[in-house]
Amino acid sequence: MSGSESSWPDLNHRAIAVAVAEVRAALEIHVARAEGRATPPKPTQTVPASSALDLLCSTFGLSSFERAILVLCAGVELDAELSGLCAAAQGNSARAYPTFSLAMAALPEPHWSAVTPAAPLRRWHLIEVSQQTGVPFVVSPLSIDERVLHFLVGVQYTDDRLAAVVAPVRSEDLVPSHEAVSSRIVTQWSRRPGSDAAQPLAIIQLCSPDAAASRSIAAAACREIGLNLYSMRADALPFAASELDTLVRLWERESALSAAAMLLEIDGLDRNDPRNISNISSFLERVRGPVLLSARDPWPLLYRAIWTFEVAKPAPHEQREVWARLLSATSVAPNGCVDRMVSQFNLGLPAIRQSLASAVQSAAGREDLAAELWRASRSQSRPRLEGLAQRIELHATWNDLVLPETETSILEEIAANVYHRGTVYNTWGFGNVERGQGITALFSGASGTGKTLAAEVLANALSLDLYRIDLSSVVSKYIGETEKNLRRVFDAAEHGGAILFFDEADALFGKRSEVKDSHDRYANIEVSYLLQRMEAYRGLAILATNMKSALDSAFLRRLRFVVNFPFPDAQQRAQIWQRIFPSNTPVEDLDIGALAKLNLAGGNIRNIALSSAFRAAKAGTAVRMEHIVPSVRSEYAKIDKPLTKEEIAGLGMTAPG
Repeated sequence: MSGSESSWPDLNHRAIAVAVAEVRAALEIHVARAEGRATPPKPTQTVPASSALDLLCSTFGLSSFERAILVLCAGVELDAELSGLCAAAQGNSARAYPTFSLAMAALPEPHWSAVTPAAPLRRWHLIEVSQQTGVPFVVSPLSIDERVLHFLVGVQYTDDRLAAVVAPVRSEDLVPSHEAVSSRIVTQWSRRPGSDAAQPLAIIQLCSPDAAASRSIAAAACREIGLNLYSMRADALPFAASELDTLVRLWERESALSAAAMLLEIDGLDRNDPRNISNISSFLERVRGPVLLSARDPWPLLYRAIWTFEVAKPAPHEQREVWARLLSATSVAPNGCVDRMVSQFNLGLPAIRQSLASAVQSAAGREDLAAELWRASRSQSRPRLEGLAQRIELHATWNDLVLPETETSILEEIAANVYHRGTVYNTWGFGNVERGQGITALFSGASGTGKTLAAEVLANALSLDLYRIDLSSVVSKYIGETEKNLRRVFDAAEHGGAILFFDEADALFGKRSEVKDSHDRYANIEVSYLLQRMEAYRGLAILATNMKSALDSAFLRRLRFVVNFPFPDAQQRAQIWQRIFPSNTPVEDLDIGALAKLNLAGGNIRNIALSSAFRAAKAGTAVRMEHIVPSVRSEYAKIDKPLTKEEIAGLGMTAPG
């Protein structure tokens, strides 16, 4: 732009100044006529084209009279002397403000419909009427909306009433598969013929397990079209009809003023509540500007046209390329950990960026960065799972397990399957032929035999989180509720970073070969749904049961590993006693042989050891047999099991009376 040319802000400033001068002249002429004086000449300045005022008038279809009212209300804010002129024009010093009566008398081409609620000035909240009790409507103060005033002078910002519920969405780079979806959205919105311009654009619905991916795709598509994208959570929509109507009008006005599109995010909303269905549908059908939906599943719509696009997580090769590109910009690069991270964690671009930023900030060098990258990626799924399952703190190692060699070997094989799943499924191609890439296992054994401990050992060895889900609390008597509860868990764990430990599987599984009624049929559906989700899950999913015999053989065949946890024999119990006390715990003269004769599972032994430690701590001594004996009595009483004569003699106890 040459020095002789004015910038748009300068031209816009001159345009609003000329428009205010025209309204000022109209008021001066009106005052002169009322006072019987000669009327001053009208201004002859040329109004610059392409001003914010012109854009606003054309966008909302203002007549010349409505335009003049708007400029009059703006002029009072911009010209300090205009308020006095309003008072003089109305012959009342108390009315130093615009009114409809003044506009009808002083401004050209007046029409009564200009300030009706349905006309543009009030429908789009361009001006406000401050009507007071006992004051006629025509002489009530008129004022310009603050957002509109700032727009006229060339200042853009989000209306305060909207800023509390909407947020701008920043456009980010996309992987190729997501770029393809963005391009399809642009194509779809560009297809509307000019003759249909009065019709609202079709709603774009993005269905994805990754809300962040949907936001990025929507932002990229809007950027290509020349729109700014804002997001709003569906639970922010007001239920009161008048409040919803105000929100719709304010958003439509904002959409027009700032060339904006709305991304309504529906995830987490209760779809069984008819109020939610009605409220969202009402909003979507009334908003005429560009609208996109983000949801995991398609929304049941509408009278308005809607186009649905499925958005998958980035493919493994795309995730690998993103990791490589982002890591290339760091000063240190980890050795060989990317492939394993991609095979274990199913992360989108925002999650990968967040993991890398966290790891680089914490890492001290190349080897440390690899560990920090794994830790940061592992933590991505935690916020989603925390409210649905119990995260177990990991302390146990392989040395804490006391199992027969066969069962230990199976557990080691499970760990190897999880560790090398990327090589087998992705590099060697088995992922293309298997029904699912999940690794499934059944842990069967009596309570206290080490099922949870074994899951903890696996998670610790693989550096993965372990979440326990109590199936007895998930199963519901209401049809469809069990699947919904299970779905929440698997959807929350979809990043693939956690080991899922489904305890109390007997609550869901049973012999279903004979279908006697509808509840049996639905129970089969529930079991099949659980197994299907386990098979599709990217990580390790474990079922734990106290009664393997209660499980149908058809279901057992769908589980890749079955580990039996036998009740420990005397030799195994001796090993448990030898390992049960932490290395920092002082112990003295424990009779391991006598303790091993106690016919107890590992869980009971741990309870006795912990109780004994507290007794010893209270006495201020090391843990001795004198502390263990009363703890044994308490544990046996708790499980309602009598001590045998051999057990009593071995511990030197006195038989109960």
